[in-house]
Amino acid sequence: MSFTLPGKILEEHDLKVRSVFGPRLGLVEFGGTCRPIILDLVPDAHVGNYVRVQVGFATGIVPEEEALREYAVFRETGSMKDIERDLEAEEALPETVRRLKKR
Repeated sequence: MSFTLPGKILEEHDLKVRSVFGPRLGLVEFGGTCRPIILDLVPDAHVGNYVRVQVGFATGIVPEEEALREYAVFRETGSMKDIERDLEAEEALPETVRRLKKR
């Protein structure tokens, strides 16, 4: 079983190989941890939007209020620590992590 999680798009990049369209990749933040996520399934999602993510793919845009409400519930129930631990176990690219820690 897998679950979906809302995250905020911090960066987006089009990966092209020899002028052929490649996947649109976004750096998405989940409560302090960032992961590269494929944005191709949600063409209207851009930097600043919250998206619902499942198995490395953004599957839909989430209103900011809804995303923040979900994170508040995660914190209240104590499950935010579990989510962050799981995300950190598969940490984003090292250069991404270094960039975020400087903020």
